Amino acid sequence: MLRWTATVALALFAAGVAAQGLPTFPVVIRDGRIVPPRLEVPSGVKIKLTIRNEGPGPCEFENLDLRVEKVLAPGASSFVVIHPLRPGTYRFFDEFHPDTSEMLLIAK
Repeated sequence: MLRWTATVALALFAAGVAAQGLPTFPVVIRDGRIVPPRLEVPSGVKIKLTIRNEGPGPCEFENLDLRVEKVLAPGASSFVVIHPLRPGTYRFFDEFHPDTSEMLLIAK
C-alpha cells in the first residue's frame, strides 16, 4: 500500500510541475477587443493562455474548432490550456462582441 501511495504522490507532483512549466501567454479582453490581436506561439507543445476581462461587461473567449470556451465576468481572470497545435492560424473571438473582437493565434 505504501508503494502505491508513493507512486500516486509522485505522479501528482510531476503533473503539477509540468503544468507550471507550460509556455504562458497573457490575453486581455477590454471593450469588445482582444489584446493582442495577433499572438505567435510555438507549435507542437501545450500552451497556457491567461485571460483577463478588463471590460465593464461579461466576455466569452472562444475558438469553435479547438473547443475552447471561457466566460468571464467583469474584472475576472482565468486560463485555458491548449493541446499541442499544428502549425497554422486559429481564430479566437469574444462571442458577446463577434464583430469587433478577434485574436489570431499563430502556431509556428
